[in-house]
Amino acid sequence: MTFSTPSAFADFDAFTAALAGRNPALFLDYDGTLAAIAPRPELAVMPEQARAVVRRLSALCPVAFVSGRDLDDLAGMVAVDGLVYAGSHGFDLRGPDLRRQVGVEYLPDLDDAERHLRGHLDGIAGTLVERKRFAIAIHTRQVAPPDKPAVADAVREAVETRPRLRMTGGKELFELRPNLPWDKGRAVLALLEALGLDGTGTVPIYLGDDETDEDAFRALAGLGPAAGIGIRVMETPAPTAAGWSLHDPDQAAAFLGRLADWLAAG
Repeated sequence: MTFSTPSAFADFDAFTAALAGRNPALFLDYDGTLAAIAPRPELAVMPEQARAVVRRLSALCPVAFVSGRDLDDLAGMVAVDGLVYAGSHGFDLRGPDLRRQVGVEYLPDLDDAERHLRGHLDGIAGTLVERKRFAIAIHTRQVAPPDKPAVADAVREAVETRPRLRMTGGKELFELRPNLPWDKGRAVLALLEALGLDGTGTVPIYLGDDETDEDAFRALAGLGPAAGIGIRVMETPAPTAAGWSLHDPDQAAAFLGRLADWLAAG
């Protein structure tokens, strides 16, 4: 089976034509999108040239980062003032004149699950349990292949005995979140409304690389064929709800640079 999603970089003229005269609002994932995936979260650093492009774009159109990272961690890694940041897959949102948290009442459930996971996983070499305010990420990238099933079993046990939490996945990780109908897609829709960007004159554009970003692609697609645009960053073609693609974080930064040039030219 083959999958074909046009490149927003190689087919840039066709991409800008799809904006149909509307003003873009950018929603950007971080890891795997503008920062290359790294063995540990703190090592995934966004190149300075990408940061410069984001800073330039923020003067030309609304820019928000929507990430699975903890909110303060995300803001610190991006390090561009004046943006909107949505951490923990959109459960924790902050920006100029904006502050919203979803699922605060589920924090005790996450605390309990964190204690369970640390107790069951501390003996498995390479496992990283990363607590965020509204999620727990269990990273398996450095776990030996024979040990990975044991990690999966421990995570499943934690979620099966705690129905107020749910498990999602990603690239070499499991994640526990509040069992609420909330994700990156719903967060993007909420931000569009909160920021007054839900009119027909704005086209939301979401860049992401992972399974959790598909929620945002589907949300934008659900607005209608001319309402929102998803761009999947992926080295290998795969099924996606996004209408466009980019190859890797370097090409994503190059695309954003071209977009900034295009917007500046009017």
